[in-house]
Amino acid sequence: MLRSLLLLPLLVLAPLAEAQQLAPEQAALKAHVQFLAADALRGREAGTHEYDIAAQYVAAQMLGVGLKPAGEEGWFQPVGLVTYRPAARAKWTLTRGGTAIPLQFGIDFVNSGIPTTPDFTAEGQVVFAGYGLVYPEGKRDDYRGLDVRGKIVAIYAGVPEGLPGEVAAHLGDDDQKARLAQARGAKAVVIIESLERRAEFPLEAMAPYYDYERTTWVGQDGKAYIVAPGAPVVGTMGQAGAEKLFAGSRIKWRDVLAAERRGTRMPTGPLVGVLKATASTRVATARSSNVVGMLEGSDPALRNQYVVVSAHLDHVGVGEPEKGDAIYNGAMDNASGVATMLEVARAFEVSGKRPRRSILFVAVTAEEKGLVGSSYFAAHPGVTGTLVADVNLDMPILTFAMQDIVVLGGERSSLGATYAAAAATEGLKVVPDPTPEEMFFVRSDHYSFVQAGIPAVSIDTGPGGPGAAAAQDFLANHYHKPSDDITLPIDWAAAAKFTRVNYAAVRALADSDARPSWNKGDFFGAQFGGHGAR
Repeated sequence: MLRSLLLLPLLVLAPLAEAQQLAPEQAALKAHVQFLAADALRGREAGTHEYDIAAQYVAAQMLGVGLKPAGEEGWFQPVGLVTYRPAARAKWTLTRGGTAIPLQFGIDFVNSGIPTTPDFTAEGQVVFAGYGLVYPEGKRDDYRGLDVRGKIVAIYAGVPEGLPGEVAAHLGDDDQKARLAQARGAKAVVIIESLERRAEFPLEAMAPYYDYERTTWVGQDGKAYIVAPGAPVVGTMGQAGAEKLFAGSRIKWRDVLAAERRGTRMPTGPLVGVLKATASTRVATARSSNVVGMLEGSDPALRNQYVVVSAHLDHVGVGEPEKGDAIYNGAMDNASGVATMLEVARAFEVSGKRPRRSILFVAVTAEEKGLVGSSYFAAHPGVTGTLVADVNLDMPILTFAMQDIVVLGGERSSLGATYAAAAATEGLKVVPDPTPEEMFFVRSDHYSFVQAGIPAVSIDTGPGGPGAAAAQDFLANHYHKPSDDITLPIDWAAAAKFTRVNYAAVRALADSDARPSWNKGDFFGAQFGGHGAR
């Protein structure tokens, strides 16, 4: 006991001495990351007690920097989480000319979970719509000449060559394809395994994992949210099943495969026979929350326009141990983004000058479960007025002295020019995404705002100088691993510079005479009715 007491001053003074070596803004950033990535918070998984502690911490920090609570419950916006998975292997049947053609689970098809209708059945004629794309308006429409009202639509997986990367990632998503089918009156969607998808992960390999768990949010009507509840994706049909589905029809399965190989337009139209596809779904509910703080604008004409600064608070919790450590702390992913958001808010307070537009600082939940918290907030912002922009901060890699930044989605709206000007104040350039094949544009929370028609960007450090090597090292050795913790060699001076850039950009967005807008004709702005796109 005596030895411990004698050591106590040294244990207390050691971190104080370290803090004294950091400038105040750097120490503040480190303090946030150190708390949020502590082992005691056990990886901040959405829906857990430890996530709620992290949310309380963020709320307290928002109070300390002068924000006002802007959630339905003080600082908190409750988000009901629905986790769902198929409850059993389904039985599908195909009937042609009075003859039942059996379809075998795991070879011919794999069923999906449908949380909106736990016991789902669709029976009827099938119409094949090729890739099921409509892009751009009037130039490509795979539904042209097809009547899919009240029908089951079979859609080929993936997208053809030639689409812009971000557009391809968006349109290639099965749920987005279902959205287009629903808009045309379909009642269910079956995804057909392509040659490309089969080469990556064949249906037979998928089958053992068919009941993987997915998460969505509960709407204010008490119903689970999915993109296309009127025409849900009921499952995937493998190539063996597709051959049975197309047999006897004018459209030949071999011609579909040949069209994929050649990159030519696929034949489309009705198929012969009646498909009965079922899906039973196991559903469970939990509760989490977004944390929402508001800085009210000073301009009476603009204060009901809101700039959102978002960062996801959750991480992946406790998982498989590595080197004896099972806590996935999430220091870079995304305690660093939350810390940056809080210090941007503090910079407004320190400036003593309120922005003209209002600003909402939002720590969102369940990003790791599929952008769930941001999707809910974008649909239910809880304020009277209009969300005009989102700046998202997700996993900035801060282990080096950065030379440039990446503004995902910046080329699509006026936000890109705003960030270029803000970066220049710190001697930084804005550079293109160095890894477009990773499709980060559709993997981060700003994408939820994009789908609500709101100009949105996600900000990351760039590849200049040591940046590319630092990003590669983090993604290979620390991403979604227990080693993503406070022991990483974080460059706190770089973290402070990153904060200043984001403050300058958010300040400019909030104070500009012109409302942030999509570039005229931009695909996403036009697709979702965004300001300035048309």
